[in-house]
Parts: sequence; structure tokens; C-alpha cells
Amino acid sequence: MSVAGFFHAPSGPVRRTGIIPVPRTSQDVNTAPELLPQGPLVRMRILLARHGETPWNAEGRYQGQIDIPLSPIGEAQAQALGARLVSVDITRAVASPLSRAQRTAQLALGAARADMLLTEPELQEIAHGEWEGLLASEINEKDPSRLQAWRNEPDTVLMPGGESLRLVLERSWRGLARAAEGLGEHDTLLVVAHDAVNRVILCKVLGLPISRLWTFRQAPTTLNLLEGPDLDNLEVVRLNDCAHHTPFFGEAKHRAL
Repeated sequence: MSVAGFFHAPSGPVRRTGIIPVPRTSQDVNTAPELLPQGPLVRMRILLARHGETPWNAEGRYQGQIDIPLSPIGEAQAQALGARLVSVDITRAVASPLSRAQRTAQLALGAARADMLLTEPELQEIAHGEWEGLLASEINEKDPSRLQAWRNEPDTVLMPGGESLRLVLERSWRGLARAAEGLGEHDTLLVVAHDAVNRVILCKVLGLPISRLWTFRQAPTTLNLLEGPDLDNLEVVRLNDCAHHTPFFGEAKHRAL
């Protein structure tokens, strides 16, 4: 089964909301097989996913590069992702080295395909430095102005001992390029990474400044479908699709923790 098969179009009129225009492709409508793109129009596909929920995500605790495993809810989310991808032909699978991403990828691939998983160190989450392990309320007591800037002008912030978003974009794009190396038409790449990593990658593909990364969401085990002939010519076909575990209006808000 191709990637096209697991994204189902709604049966009635669609009310489009939000500020991110997502290009329509053959995946957005129920189309007969003979009308699907053929030949060179069938392009490389990247399924960019986020890891499942961790206990620290649920608490609102900044985890950054601390290796926090999935919670039982996160395990269930990853299993739901696996059920959705079970019939999708995946050419290559790559994940961040952090265990929450590794475990999500393993469950998404299933036992029969788990051995294909590769690790890309440059896809790990942003380093929050001295903020790691702290609740947002605790950071607000110690460093309120920087926390406010992180929420309103994230591209201007460098956490004490941490990374800037520009650095995260540079390294994560290199990691994505390595993950996609040698792939082309008809190939599907599964990437399991993190909130901030996914957001800066999506900003680049969408042509948005990274200051806008809070204008869309990345739910636990969300799927973003990117298509294109190569990494420099990608389109966002699906954004923050978490229909495998969350009702249409039921998504919780998760920022880069």
C-alpha cells in the first residue's frame, strides 16, 4: 500500500482553518487509481513524525535532550501510529537517538520492520540547557523575561547552556539530508524526531521564518507528509495529522518541552 492509501479524505465539505496554506494534491481527494500521478510526478515522500507523549510532556516539564521514555499514553499513541502505517511501504526509517523517538519508531514500524531503523544524532531535540528538568512555572520564577521571549520571539532566545533555534535548524536539516540521501521517486522515508526539530524543518519547507514556529502544532506521534523531487523542493501535503489517536477537536497543546 502506498502513502496515499492511509490518508482518507473527508466525505463532506471541508472547512479549512488556520494560517498555514497547505497545497492540495491527489492525497486530498478520493481519486481513482488511474488518475493518480504517474511517472516523474510520483515523488519522494517523507513522513515526519513526532515521538509519543512522555510523563514530562504531560507535566509541562522541559525535557530537551534529557532521555525521558514514553509514558503508557505515549506507548499507546505510537501503537496507534503503527496500526496506521502497517500497510504503508516504507523504504527507510530514521529516528533521533533519544529513547522516546526510538521507541515510537519501533512501534510505528512493527516487529517485522523494526530492524530497518537507523539513528541520526542531529535529529535530537533542542538542548534547553539549564531549563531541562524544570516546569514552566519554575522557569517563570527564575528567568521570566527569557521565558516570555521564548513564547513570543523564540528565534531571539538562547537558553543558558542551550541551543538557539537557528542552530537546531542547521543541524536537523543536515540530519534530514543524510536520512534522505539516495532516495527518489516512489521512495518513502519515515523520520521520527521532536517538537522543535519538526517545527524548524517545517518552517523551512513552508518558507516561514523560524520566529513563526508556534503558529502550528506538533501533537505526539503526529504525521507531516512532505513530497518533492528532492529535499530542496518539498511541499507540505499534510500538517500535524494525528487522526490515529485524537478526535478532530480533541488535540492537546504541546510545545517544545
